[in-house]
This record gives sequence, structure tokens and C-alpha cells, in this order.
Amino acid sequence: MPVKRKTISSLTSWLFVLPALLVVVLLMLYPVTSSIFYSFTNKNLIKADFRMIGLDNYKAILTDNTFWTAFLTNLKWTAASLLGQLLIGFSAALALNRIKKGSGIYRTLLIIPWAFPSIVLAFSWKWILNGVSGFLPNLLVKLGICDTTPQFLSSAALAFPTLVFLNIWFGAPLMMVNILSALQTVPQDQYESARMDGASPLQSFVHITFPHIRMVVGLLVVLRTIWVFNSFDIIYLITGGGPGSITKTVPIYAYDTGWGMRMLGKSSAVTVLLLLSLLFICSMYFKLLNRWEKENA
Repeated sequence: MPVKRKTISSLTSWLFVLPALLVVVLLMLYPVTSSIFYSFTNKNLIKADFRMIGLDNYKAILTDNTFWTAFLTNLKWTAASLLGQLLIGFSAALALNRIKKGSGIYRTLLIIPWAFPSIVLAFSWKWILNGVSGFLPNLLVKLGICDTTPQFLSSAALAFPTLVFLNIWFGAPLMMVNILSALQTVPQDQYESARMDGASPLQSFVHITFPHIRMVVGLLVVLRTIWVFNSFDIIYLITGGGPGSITKTVPIYAYDTGWGMRMLGKSSAVTVLLLLSLLFICSMYFKLLNRWEKENA
């Protein structure tokens, strides 16, 4: 009788989970399988018919210098944005964790970038940084800091760092909120014991704070890597991948190939390569996370 009851309970649990599971599987299954299928064809958005061409799309992409330039830009974009978001988010979380009065106000103010859609933020910054009538370039000239209005979005030297700065500004609050939540779960009595034993603040951080929150930070890094590596909207809306191809990343390269040149088969191959790259990067992350989990156990 208990075994039967346990079986019924297990089946009931699966029945509750099944609808959501089916939605997730179907939403992921069709795009992934269709992209893999079309990547082996010469599918064109203008023509109705297509045929299988094997690995020709992959060969064309992997011998295309534009793809490798975009891929390198993608790596730099992800590494710089992620490092900046982590450092600023971590610092803000540590600071807010020490504030006792008015911490709610500070949290609300710092989370503002996440309160607006990315398209609103992109066009707002595009207006602020416009090299002709933008508020910030003209302010810098009036203050005597610059002789001419700096071209933040059209200069080859400034466009990429500007986009990285905007992405850090946009993503750091997410890091801050999650790390702050993790910091508030650290047992305070361990800090008191460490102070009594003469431990310095740095030693307390290394031996108490970080071991308690590193799994949360690790998962955040994984999620933000996926998000930033696939980032399309903020770059495309502000610079469109320009000037030239200075800010062109792999998602924009895939978009230009699929919707600009109508070569859906080749564009699908790019997305498959993008997926494989992310799977490889995330597998490295999860190896580290598994090691941390075993150490915690």
C-alpha cells in the first residue's frame, strides 16, 4: 500500500510538471533542430526550393575572415563586459551589505537600468552620445574637456569601449542584487569568531565570505556569459555593428547573413557554431562549479 501511494504521488508530481516541461521542450526543440537541419542546406529566403549541400556552409564560414573577426570581437565583448559587471556588481553588493539605513533606496536606484526595456535604453544612450547634438559630447566641449565633440558611437577607437561601458552599466545591477542576496545568507557568527581570532577583513572575505557565495557567483557568471555572448539588441540598436565592422559580433554576423543576404542556410550554420562555442565555454564553467560543490560537501 505505501509503495502504491508513493507511485501515485510520483505520477501526480510529473503531471503537474509535464505541461511546463512540454512547453520548454517544444520551444527549444523546433528552433534548434530546424537550425541544424537548414545549416546543411542552401536554403534562401527568396527561393522556395532548397537542397542538401553537406558541410559547405560550415566550410564557407570557417574560411571567412569576417566571421573570425566577429568571433574575436565576440570574445572581447563577453570578457570585458562580464569582468566589468562582476567587479562593479560585487563591489556594490559588498557596500550595500554594510549599509543599515536607507539600503532599500540605494538598491532601488541602482536597479533602475533593469526597469526599462533594452530598446528604450539603447535609443536613450544613442541620443545622449550622439556626436552632433548629443548631450554628453556637447557638455564635454562646453566644459573645456574636449576641443571637438567626441564621436562615441562612430569613432573606431571609441565605439567598442563605449558599448562595453553601456553593457556593464546595464548588467551590473543584476550581479549586485543576486550577490547581495547571497551575502545576507552568510552566518554572522563566523565573522565574529574570525575577529576574535585576529583575522583581517581580507582573510575573512577569502575564508568565510567567498566560500559561502561562490556557487551563486559561479552560476551568475554562467548565465551572464550566455546572455552577453548572444547579445544582439544593444549593439545592433546603437551601432548596428559599425563603424565598419568594429562592433560586429557573431549574432550580428548571423543576422546580416540570414536577413541581409537572405542566406538562411549559412546563417543557421553560424548559429550552430555559436551554440557549440557556448556549450564548450559553459562545460568549462561547470567543471569548476562541480569541483566547488564537492569541496563544499
